[in-house]
Amino acid sequence: MENYIYGIHPAIEAIKSGKEINKVFIRKGMQSEQLGALLKLLNQYNIPTQFIPAEAFNKYTRKNHQGVLAIVSPVEYQPYDEIIHRVFASGRDPFVLVLDGITDVRNFGAIARSAECAGVNAIIITMINNPGITPDAVKTSAGALNTIPVCRVKNLPDTIKQLKNSGLEIVACTSKNDTPYTEHDFKKPLALVMGSEEKGISPVVLKETDYCIGIPVMGSIDSLNVSVATAVVMYEVIRQRKLS
Repeated sequence: MENYIYGIHPAIEAIKSGKEINKVFIRKGMQSEQLGALLKLLNQYNIPTQFIPAEAFNKYTRKNHQGVLAIVSPVEYQPYDEIIHRVFASGRDPFVLVLDGITDVRNFGAIARSAECAGVNAIIITMINNPGITPDAVKTSAGALNTIPVCRVKNLPDTIKQLKNSGLEIVACTSKNDTPYTEHDFKKPLALVMGSEEKGISPVVLKETDYCIGIPVMGSIDSLNVSVATAVVMYEVIRQRKLS
């Protein structure tokens, strides 16, 4: 069951205590000194916030929410730089997965399941345009989200630049007619970027990548489901690394 926190003061205390908050909903039109303090904290901790009509709260609860509802993540987010450092220190080449704009909980869960099986070191998502680690996502991942580290970042292009500075090659998988994925050398430290099915990888993110690869499609549909495409490429990475 989703873990909700109701009210301004409980939400403020939850944030201050270090709870991982996926998102905070605030009733439109609210104004108070306490709300100002909450908004300041939300901005400080880069917590996604959405203002919604009062009736929209009925989707979540009919309790006395006082116009504020915080959704708590069942899993703690982790810093990607520390993970990469540990992988390098162990003598291995990092393999991280970067998800740009994937918002479907089922796709996210399926990707996490395949990534955990493929030995991916971490999944990087953004503060906005992501489904968050919800109970439904954990269930769809068959529990993989309880195991594989997930890192949530505010600015994806800046994060990719930092991944480059850490020695990772940035490879984007697109639906365009790019280099076939089987022809790329994946034996280097790697960050694989996957985009949403609707919009693909955003131009600002694509601009920061080193290489673009594609998966050949022989049928009349022009692309694979993103969770399937991610699994296909991840297991090519495994195949190449096992042969090296």
